Amino acid sequence: MGPSKTAILPVVADLDELWIPLVDEPIGQIVDRIVRDDPELAARVETPHRILAFKTFAYIRTGILLGQLLFDHDVPDWDGSENWVDVLLRDPEHRAAIEREVRAVADEIASDPQYADEEPIAPDAGTRDRFRAFAREHLERS
Repeated sequence: MGPSKTAILPVVADLDELWIPLVDEPIGQIVDRIVRDDPELAARVETPHRILAFKTFAYIRTGILLGQLLFDHDVPDWDGSENWVDVLLRDPEHRAAIEREVRAVADEIASDPQYADEEPIAPDAGTRDRFRAFAREHLERS
């Protein structure tokens, strides 16, 4: 028997038709909000490899936890007003569980010795302050 003639991804007429979602929007938005609301957490995972590892595992673990919450808690039949994720996150305990999970991922990534020698993507606050002072000093001279 020869190789199969069926393609895994079908040929599409236009690139706009090919869409492989990397992260479902609710999960990405949830993780991004938690990071945005906690600058200390964001700073702990600020290097390129840490960001990649953090987002990968935060998305996966958030998705798993949301699935578990959906399994454990009934949500009303969909009436078109909001999705099941929003329904679950209205409960403060569920929201707190997701936030704990995302923070746990950040803690694990930040403490991983594999990333210990990496530099952050952006300068820290002290470096920015020194640069501003340097720039002011040189601008005053000119």
